[in-house]
Amino acid sequence: MRSVLGVLVAVLAVYAGWKLLAPPPPEIDVSYNTVSADGLYQVMFETDVEPVPVGETHSWVLSLTTPEGAPVSDATILIDGGMPAHGHGLPTAPQVSENLGEGRYRIEGMRFNMGGHWEIRIAISAPPGDDSAVFNLEL
Repeated sequence: MRSVLGVLVAVLAVYAGWKLLAPPPPEIDVSYNTVSADGLYQVMFETDVEPVPVGETHSWVLSLTTPEGAPVSDATILIDGGMPAHGHGLPTAPQVSENLGEGRYRIEGMRFNMGGHWEIRIAISAPPGDDSAVFNLEL
């Protein structure tokens, strides 16, 4: 009985490890440019370090426009995220540190403590309306 239980535990451990380390399904968009959930905004980011580093605090510049391309310069932006497969959030609390004008916002405090699939959620509040966007990263 113990040997059967041991084999079962080993099989489950291997399966769990495979699931945690497997890349995201191919249908997940990992681009740095997306449309917000309700279509109110085009959202794009750039990093000051490429590729996006693991274990290093860095900043992003988020560009926010209307679908027609007009910059959205008076938005309130909140950043959250985490690793869905691991059930934990970001190790830092990134926030907008500067409105650069013309729909560009500097976000300080981006940090990823391990490789794998990360989701970054952006909440946007501006005159066109409240909306959100999600970026998927494979680090």
